[in-house]
Amino acid sequence: MMNNADGKVTVYNMSMDTVRYLPASTFKIANSLIGLEIGRITDEKMVIKWDGVMRRVEDWNKDLTMEDAFKVSSVPYYQEVARRIGKDTMQQWLDSLHYGNMKIGNHIDSFWLDNSLKISPDEQLGLVKRLYFDQLPFQKRTQQILRNVMTQEDNTLYTLSYKTGWGFDENNNSIGWMVGWIEENKHPYFFVTLVKSTDPNIDMRTVRLNITKGILKQYGFFEGGM
Repeated sequence: MMNNADGKVTVYNMSMDTVRYLPASTFKIANSLIGLEIGRITDEKMVIKWDGVMRRVEDWNKDLTMEDAFKVSSVPYYQEVARRIGKDTMQQWLDSLHYGNMKIGNHIDSFWLDNSLKISPDEQLGLVKRLYFDQLPFQKRTQQILRNVMTQEDNTLYTLSYKTGWGFDENNNSIGWMVGWIEENKHPYFFVTLVKSTDPNIDMRTVRLNITKGILKQYGFFEGGM
């Protein structure tokens, strides 16, 4: 976690902070930015029609807008976005962003899921901080659209914005992410949660959220006093 006011960084388990792991669905941050910037996604209301294939997540089995696809973390929607971007263009943008190891591998529609592309928690923190401050190499409109769709909770006390991810490394460990920021009194604190587990039955959706919110609460967030 990084307090933007003084630059103080708090790290739990330093040994994992600079190790790279597959980004899983946190790559939807970069995929969205690139898609929006080059017009493969016109805006957050752009619909990609459901292909009719029934998948395990019910929310994916319908036509989705970009903002809906981001919220329900639709893999098929963003696979189609990646195909529309194309391998050469995608590679140029990964290089420009210095995104992790910048490797696409052989499959344009799954490289963020199959351990070709990898990024560290430290690099994820840098990415969302630059996104918050309009410092990425994209138009301001592009970055503003993405900040809007990343907003998950917004009330008078705080705004919580993040993207989650869940995948498996080469050793079949569960890798869970939660990447974003919390803003209180117009002051942002950036955070990256990475959970690595050998438990095949882990409820990663619950675990990563509870860990992140638990730590933030420890530091006094959610009360509006920060």
